[in-house]
This record gives sequence, structure tokens and C-alpha cells, in this order.
Amino acid sequence: MLGFAILLGFNFLGYVIQLSLHLPLPGNVIGLILFTAALFTKLVKLTWVEEAASLLTRHMMLFFIPFTVGVLAFIPIIGANWLAICGGTVGATVAVLVVTGWVSSKLGKESAKHGE
Repeated sequence: MLGFAILLGFNFLGYVIQLSLHLPLPGNVIGLILFTAALFTKLVKLTWVEEAASLLTRHMMLFFIPFTVGVLAFIPIIGANWLAICGGTVGATVAVLVVTGWVSSKLGKESAKHGE
């Protein structure tokens, strides 16, 4: 229970910070950043949250059920726009692959130039 309390506490803290400071990041992301910082600075020991985190990740598929049901509610809209959705997905994937390949080749040339 201590692990769940710590995880929920950081989640709640993130939401409080987001609401009070009107930050553009979601509260759960802020809480996750704070939690990661607390782990790195040893304010929170990994053993305190390891069992709770393991349980949550083991059953992660259950957290996607509401998302899947929400997508199913929009099947008519998705069906009407399937070409644009597929085109955007393929286009974005190709763009990521091209940019990644270009950056990798530039970095490879730089490291070969420096003899690494």
C-alpha cells in the first residue's frame, strides 16, 4: 500500500501544480517528472514502489479498455475519414524514418571524421 500511496501522491501533486501554476503540461506528466526526480535524488527508494509499479504494469492492458471503447464510439467518423487518417499515419512514419536516417548518417560521418 505504501507504493500505491507514493505513486498516487506524486500524481496528485502533479495535478495540484498544474492547476495552481496553469502549466500547459498534464498533471500526471508533471507528477511523473517529479517522481522520476525523487527516484534519482534518492528521496524515494525503488523498493518502496517496485511491487506496486510491477502490479500496475502487469495489468496495463486494463487501462486501455476505456480508450478502446472511446475509439469505438467514433467508428462512423473514422470510417468517413479513413483515407486521411491512413495517409497521415503513413506520411508521418515516412517523415520520421527519413529524418532519423538523415541524422544517423550525419552523426556517423562526424564520428568517422573524428576517428571514433
